[in-house]
Amino acid sequence: MTIAIIDYQMGNLRSVQKAFESAGHEAIITSDPAELRKAERIVLPGVGAFGDAIAELQRRELVGPIHEAIDSGKPFLGVCLGMQLLFDVSYEGGRFEGLGILKGEVRKFDLPREFKVPHMGWNRGVFRRAAPHLTGIEDGEHFYFVHSYYCAPEDPTVVAIETDYGGPFCAAVWRDNLFATQFHPEKSQAAGLQILKNFATL
Repeated sequence: MTIAIIDYQMGNLRSVQKAFESAGHEAIITSDPAELRKAERIVLPGVGAFGDAIAELQRRELVGPIHEAIDSGKPFLGVCLGMQLLFDVSYEGGRFEGLGILKGEVRKFDLPREFKVPHMGWNRGVFRRAAPHLTGIEDGEHFYFVHSYYCAPEDPTVVAIETDYGGPFCAAVWRDNLFATQFHPEKSQAAGLQILKNFATL
């Protein structure tokens, strides 16, 4: 079984790889479309700006392989920026078209002054659906977040976890073979490692 972590120079790739290793599963880091097509599971991580990220995916000719993987039914996991990229459009630093795999927008937090942006640190997740990648994790578990923008799906049924930060927002999605988290599983200790273990064994 091959887990491929997409390398587009926009994420803490090694920490994601090490987290999979801690969960008992090897993962490769690659930007080779041929390697992605051969992989049985694919992870799109990411830290940074949406516009730069989508441009880099296009430059490396990775947009097609991402769509192919999801369309083929392979388990696919987006993490943080990797979740945001799955949506139609982001308003981070302008207006940028995303991968368009999930309908919806990526918006900046607009919160009262007492809420700092970026939203950073541990926060509680409320489960909205019994998603396969959440098996063995308690509803109300805490996860680690670092983000200034959040995903607003058009279809509320894709929301797997909600978190409250000045109001509820989508913290994780699930649709068929597509899974994604706004929080960082690789930084979320035992619960995060359980998500990666679940994903690796789907």
